Amino acid sequence: MKFYDRITEITALQSMEQASAETAQMTMMVGRRRVGKTTLLKNAFKSVPFLYFFVAKKNEVLLCDEFSREISEKLEIPIGSYSHFSELFRAIMQLSQRINFTLVIDEFQEFRTVNPSVFSDMQNIWDSTKESSKINLILCASVYSMMHRIFESSKEPLFGRATARLVVKAFDTNTIKEILSNYHPNYTNEDLLAFYMISGGIAKYIEQLVNKKAFTKKTILNALFTEGSFFLAEGRDVLIDAFGKDYGNYFSILSLIASSKTDRGQIESTLNMDVGGYLERLEKEYNIIQRNRPFGAKEGSRSNKYKLEDCFLNFWFRFIYKYRSAVEIGNLHYVLDIVERDYETYSGIILEKYFRTKMIESKEFSDIQGYWNSKGENEIDIVAVNDVEKRIVFCEVKRNPRRINLGELENKAKDIIVKYPKFSIEYKGLSLEDM
Repeated sequence: MKFYDRITEITALQSMEQASAETAQMTMMVGRRRVGKTTLLKNAFKSVPFLYFFVAKKNEVLLCDEFSREISEKLEIPIGSYSHFSELFRAIMQLSQRINFTLVIDEFQEFRTVNPSVFSDMQNIWDSTKESSKINLILCASVYSMMHRIFESSKEPLFGRATARLVVKAFDTNTIKEILSNYHPNYTNEDLLAFYMISGGIAKYIEQLVNKKAFTKKTILNALFTEGSFFLAEGRDVLIDAFGKDYGNYFSILSLIASSKTDRGQIESTLNMDVGGYLERLEKEYNIIQRNRPFGAKEGSRSNKYKLEDCFLNFWFRFIYKYRSAVEIGNLHYVLDIVERDYETYSGIILEKYFRTKMIESKEFSDIQGYWNSKGENEIDIVAVNDVEKRIVFCEVKRNPRRINLGELENKAKDIIVKYPKFSIEYKGLSLEDM
C-alpha cells in the first residue's frame, strides 16, 4: 500500500530535524498501535541520517548489541560494545556533538521492564550534553498513560525535557475515501461505512483490508471472519499488555460499553462491582473511552454516557470478544451470522460517529455533542454549535433517509432552543446517502 497523507506530521517532524542541526531536540511521540508511526517516521526522514531502535522485552545487553549494530550500519561509525543502555546513550550523545542525525526509540516505555533506571540515567546525560549536541531524538510509544507519566509527571526524571509533543491520529474521513476510491473506484456508501467501521482510519487495518482486496461490506466481513484472520486476536494483542493481569475486568467493561450499556449504573449492575476506578483509568490514562454528557449539562452532571472512541476496538468488543467462545472453537460463521443480524442497528451507530467526525474535521463548530434529557429521553444524535456565528445545528442520523423525521427533531430540541434566543437554528437529516 502506498503512503498516504501525514503532510502536517511530516512538516512538524522535518522542522524538528532542521532545528536539531543547531541544538538537541527531544520529541515525545504517541499514537495507538497500528496507526502508522514507524512508516510515518521512515517517510519523514528518508533523506537524513536516521537510526531506529525498537525496545523489545529482552535482556539489556542484547538490546545494546542490536542498537550498536544499527549505529555501525547506518552511520558507518563503530560505536563499541556496551552492557547498559545508559553507557550507549552517553556515547550516542557524544557522537552527536560531531554529526547531526535522527534517533528514534520506539516503544520507549518498555525500558520500565528492561531497566527502570534508564530514565534517570538519560536525564542526567541529556542535561549535561544537550547544549553541545545536534541530535534529533524522538521517543515513541503506543501506551499513552506510560508516556504521560514519564514526561508529564513532575516526579519523573524526564519531566519537562521534551521540546515537542506529537500525537499521531487515525486517517481522517477524506483520506479513508481517497484510499477506498483508489482501490475500488465504484464503492457504494454501504461499502464506505463498512470500511470505516472496521478500519477507523488505522493504517494497519486499512493495509490488511487492501491486501485481502476487501472493499465491499461482504468481502470486509468475510475477511474478518476467516480462519487465521489478523483481526480475530487484534483487540487482545493491542490491549492486554497495557492492562496487565487485571485485563479481564477492563475487557468486560469495554464489551458492555460496546454493547450499548453506556452508563456507569448499567455496567455496575451487570458486573455487580464498583467500576469507577476502571472507567477513570480507561478515560484518562488509556484514552480508550470518552465520557460524554448531554449538550448543555454542567461539568459535574451525572448524566454521563461512555463511548469507545476506536471504531475497530468497538467492533471487536461488541462481536469478537463477546462471542469469544464461538471464535475459539472456530465457529466463525455463527459470529458472522450475529453480525449480519445486528448490522443495521450497529452500523447506524457507526454512521452517527462518521458524521460527527466529519463535523469535527470541518472546523466549523465550537462544540459538538449529543443530547438527552434527565430521564434519558428526547435523544438528539448531534448538536453542533458555532458561538461566533451564533448558530446551532441539530442533526438526526438514520441509515434510511425515509426514517428521518425533522418535525420530531424540532420537538426534541424545544428545551434547548429557548436557552439560545439569539441563535439561528437549523435542522438536518443525515443518512447513508449523505456520506
